[in-house]
Order: sequence, then C-alpha cells, then structure tokens
Amino acid sequence: MTDYVVCVRNKKTVAGEKVFGNEPGPTLFLRVPGDAYPRPSQAIARSAWVAEVLSQAATGVNGMTAKPTGDILVFIHGYNTSQETVLKRHRRLAADLRSVGYQGAVVSYDWPSAQSGLNYLEDRDDAKDTARRLRDDCISLFSSQQAAGCEINVHLLGHSTGAYVIRNAFTDADEKTSIKNRPWTVSQIALIGGDISSRSLSDADSKSKSLFRHCVRLTNYQNPYDSVLKLSDTKRIGLAPRVGRVGLPGDAPRKAVNVNCGPYFSGLDEHALTQGVDYYGSFDHSWHIGDITFATDLASTLAGDIDRHQIPTRRVLDGQLVLEPPAA
Repeated sequence: MTDYVVCVRNKKTVAGEKVFGNEPGPTLFLRVPGDAYPRPSQAIARSAWVAEVLSQAATGVNGMTAKPTGDILVFIHGYNTSQETVLKRHRRLAADLRSVGYQGAVVSYDWPSAQSGLNYLEDRDDAKDTARRLRDDCISLFSSQQAAGCEINVHLLGHSTGAYVIRNAFTDADEKTSIKNRPWTVSQIALIGGDISSRSLSDADSKSKSLFRHCVRLTNYQNPYDSVLKLSDTKRIGLAPRVGRVGLPGDAPRKAVNVNCGPYFSGLDEHALTQGVDYYGSFDHSWHIGDITFATDLASTLAGDIDRHQIPTRRVLDGQLVLEPPAA
C-alpha cells in the first residue's frame, strides 16, 4: 500500500544518491511505495498528491450535498526520530486503525528530527521553524478544500514534540490573514506523550487559544510513567511539567479531554511487546504504537460519534477517565 508523506527535510547526496537530511528544507509531497522509505525521488506534484490523498480519504457521499465524506489523519512525529522509524510507526498505526474500523487516510508530516537524544534543543528549534509548513502545507491546504465544500474531516495526532509543532502551527495560523479570515476547523486533535507544558493548555493561556478555537475536540493521552517527559521537565528545572506526563490542567477548556493511560500502561509486558520490534525507542514514551487498545480508542475519538465518557475503551477511576481494554 502506498504511504503519503509531507516532508520538510533538506536534501543531500550520499554515495551518489539523493537522500533526506536532518535540517529544514523545502516542502515535498511524497508518494512512498509500501516496501520503501522516503526518498526525494518519490516527490510528486502537490495537486496530484492532494487528489490521491482525498481519494483515499473519501469513504462515502453525503446524500444531501452529494459531496464526498471521509477522514484524513495527519501524524506528526516527535524528536530523535529517523525517517525509517517515522514510516515504521506510521505504517503500524495505519494498520492498527484499519483493523479496528477506521477507513480514512493516514498522512505523516515529517519534520527534520535528528536521530540523536543529544539534539533535543536543535530539534526543538527545527520543530518551531517547520510548524509554519504544517500551517501552510497541511492546515491551509485542507482548509481550502473545506471552503470548496469538501466534507472530509481532518484530524491531527501529535506525538512528543509533535504536540509542540501542532500548537505553534495553530498560533501562526491565526496570524496569517488568508487563513484567519476563512471559516475552517480541524475536527479532532489528539496528543500522546505531548512535550508541551500542561499549563500552556489552560483556558487562559494565549499560546493555545487558536488551537482550541479551530478544533472540535482535543484529547490528551497521559502516561505518568513517561521517563522521556520526566527528563524534558528536568531540563526546565521542574517548572513546566509536560502535559503527556501530568495531564491537562484543571482549567482546560471544556472541549479538552484527558485520558490517563497510566493504569493500562502499568499492566503491559514491555519485554514481550518489544521483542523483534525496532520502532519503539523508549517504550514508556512510544508504547501506543502497535497497541490495539490505544488504536481502538483513537478510532472512536476520530469518529466523533460517542460522548467522551461512553467510549468503550475508557472508564472513570477516582474521578479520571482512564484507558482500559475493550470488553470481550
């Protein structure tokens, strides 16, 4: 199956072959064969790429308007992630979602993250810089389709620093008149292992006002055992606990939903689940890739048909929504 990727990495030549590097570069729209990994030679025209993605996303027709209906999920990866790992996670996520009933398209937004834990600050800078591309080449791109009457729902899934890319893309979007003055929304935004401060998602924080204004619902998947986010908070002297570890603030907007995955995660067998698998990195930060319970919850979230408290992979425990396996 073909994979669709928006790539904003630079190009370089290695052993006579054009490949992607780890610095920002021009936006390319890639059609990646199912047995390959991203290469500059896979770039196609933006118009052709959009048409193919929309065709894959369309799963029905609205009987009243005769417009196509469907879904596009844009996956934004985190820091310290190679292109091969991005595609492996993309493919695993797409396969799991399809196995539980999601029928739409899955697209990856590949920003220039170096495969090194020492590159955190540089990756963070690149993430901020390339958030503008997510705005211009995904948010603006698909919002223009909505303006034309297209009834394809666009969703975003941000992992780790991908949450930071999303938040900055929305902040920038409201500063661009051509987007700000056009009626558009993203349907569902989901964050997992989100490497942004919890308080930045409070109702009063200016950093996220545009984010909440332009989405139907935001779901934050929290894992209190996430050691990567503990390290991220330590770098900030403990002054900015990360939303993917501690959860949403108490004064988050009503359209924000927190799902505590800690009780579920604590019962997973890391050794058994990671045998022969090379796309996890830190398991407590990326456990959701390949997890069918998470995929089931995410698919229900993207469908948007069920109240947050009635999704079958959740229950209330001590006043919190927690993730749990669906009933047999």
